[in-house]
Amino acid sequence: MPESRGGPVKTRHEGGPGRAASSTRPRFWFDPRFALGLVLVIASIVGVAVVVAGSDQTVAVYAARVPLTVGDRLDTADLVETRVRLGAGDTLYLTPARIPAGGLTVTRTIGTGELVPTSAVGDRSGESVTSLVVDLRGRLSTGLAAGSVVDVWSAREADGDSFGPPAVLVGRASIVRILEPTGLIQSGGGLAVEVLVPKGKVAQVLEAIANEDAISIVAVNSPIGG
Repeated sequence: MPESRGGPVKTRHEGGPGRAASSTRPRFWFDPRFALGLVLVIASIVGVAVVVAGSDQTVAVYAARVPLTVGDRLDTADLVETRVRLGAGDTLYLTPARIPAGGLTVTRTIGTGELVPTSAVGDRSGESVTSLVVDLRGRLSTGLAAGSVVDVWSAREADGDSFGPPAVLVGRASIVRILEPTGLIQSGGGLAVEVLVPKGKVAQVLEAIANEDAISIVAVNSPIGG
C-alpha cells in the first residue's frame, strides 16, 4: 500500500460511488388505491353525463298561436314552437321537420295553444277538398260545432212529399261553420252548414242541392266540450 508522509494513502473503493448513486435514484411509486379512486371519479362523471342526457326526452312540436279553422292556410307564423315530453307520441303532432315548403291546410278546428295534430292538417300542394254550404232538413244534433266530423246523408225526392231511401253522400266531412237562419233566409226553420267536401264529391253534392234532396248530417265525432 502506498504511503505518504502523513500516513497511508486511502484508495477509493471502485464499487462505492456506484452503489450510493443507485440508492438515491427516485423510484416510481404506484398505489392501487389511487388508481381505484381515479376510476371511480371517471365513472361517476360519465354516469352523471348519461343521466343528464337521458333525462331530456322533450321534443319540439308546434302549438297554434291563434285559433285555426277548417280550410285555413297554415304557415309557421301561425304557430309557436314548444318543447314537450311525448315519448312515442311525437309522431302524432306537427314538428318543424314536418312542414313542407308549400305550407299546410287546416282540416279541423284547432284552438289557441293547442298542440297541432298531424291528423288536423294536410299538405297544401295536394289540396283535394273544398267547402260547400248545404241546407239541412230537420234539427241539428246536439254537440255539433265547427270542427266536428260528420257523414252527409241525402234522400232523393220521390212522388209528392215522399223521399227515397237515404244514402251517404259524403263520408267524414268536416264542419267549417254552422249558419243560423236570420230574417227571411231559411224561413222554413232549417239550418245551413258549411262542410269541407272532397273535390271528387263536389258534383254529387251540387246535384243533390239542385234537386232539393233532403240532406242531413250525422255526427262521426264532436269536439270535447263542443
